[in-house]
Amino acid sequence: MSESRLRLPLIVAAFALAQAVCWGTTFNLPAVAGAAMAEALGLSYAAVMAGPTVMLVVMALAAVPVLRLFERWGIRRVMTAGVVVGALGLAVIAAATAAPAYFAGWLLVGAGGAAMLTTAIQIGLAALAGTTARRAVGALMVFGGLGTTLCWPVLGALQAAFGWRSATLAGAFALLAVAGPIYGLLLPRRAAGGPRAEAPAAAAIDRAALALLAFAMAANGVVTWGFSLTLIRLFEERGLDHATAVGVASFTGLAALSARLVDFAAGRRWNSLTTGLAAAACLPLSFSMLIFGSGTPAAIGFVTLYGLTSGVLAVARSTMPLDLFPAEAYARASSMLALPLNLSFACAPPLFAAILSQGGSDAALLIATGLSLAALAALGALVLRHRRAISEHRSGGRSR
Repeated sequence: MSESRLRLPLIVAAFALAQAVCWGTTFNLPAVAGAAMAEALGLSYAAVMAGPTVMLVVMALAAVPVLRLFERWGIRRVMTAGVVVGALGLAVIAAATAAPAYFAGWLLVGAGGAAMLTTAIQIGLAALAGTTARRAVGALMVFGGLGTTLCWPVLGALQAAFGWRSATLAGAFALLAVAGPIYGLLLPRRAAGGPRAEAPAAAAIDRAALALLAFAMAANGVVTWGFSLTLIRLFEERGLDHATAVGVASFTGLAALSARLVDFAAGRRWNSLTTGLAAAACLPLSFSMLIFGSGTPAAIGFVTLYGLTSGVLAVARSTMPLDLFPAEAYARASSMLALPLNLSFACAPPLFAAILSQGGSDAALLIATGLSLAALAALGALVLRHRRAISEHRSGGRSR
């Protein structure tokens, strides 16, 4: 037991490194190479940036089928195969000379991503961690979101020296050299649950609670993922010059990481429902700073509160199913949530880009506030439902 407790933090660290490489070389690639890709392929910049959207849509559609593959073939085999498919997709992108091949590559990256990225690795880690799954998944979310920090400088340097195609191929190699061995050596051999485990796990899921959770996380996800690629533009619309907008926006990631660390450290005292509800209540408050304030001070205040809030929500999104549903139902609940969440995340950046272009920053902030308030209401209803269910369960146990 003591050996497994000592080994688990090392496994979490390895998985976090693998996730950083997987996200940094796939979804985050066009942020570095997008302009060069557009010029080489004869596409608009917006069309090139649609590649990651294709990836997320495919991941959403493939989530439940991939769970069935987990159950049949085991987590290790499927996730390792996902790395190979993702690397193949990057190779296709690197060799593309026109739009069809470019988007075909992103289709492959999405298929591989469904088997190697966030939902999949959380299921694998939960199977390894057992009763400590919530803290393990929380730790993974804290440190696994460093893909841009690790990969952007390397990819940028490779692109400057050898071109975007070589940088993309280097990303494919990194998947095979880093993520492949980590998954192949550390993930459990056994399946995520055999045919007999499937029925009880599905029956144990409270569908109403799952629907409330999906709506709340999707609504907040539209906001946070929508602003992830449009925040600089939003600040410019509010009167900041480009250099100041970039500088202020860059602190969002630091605030989010700080919040994830605090949430992880306090995880033994607060469950994810409590922290998620508190964060959901703060999100609309952050938008009020830009709605009623102006200039750099308002932007700094917004980035601080918004970054802290989005960081906590990112962890809560991954750990809430562990607090809401039995452990044996975690894999199925996570896969069922992946479809609406990934679809909402995929639509968010182009949606908010269109809102900013057509309606301006006021419209974007008001819509974001409305979505975040709707998410807060859904989470509030979910917390009340969960507490009522716990109370009824305890009362039933005493009556026996």
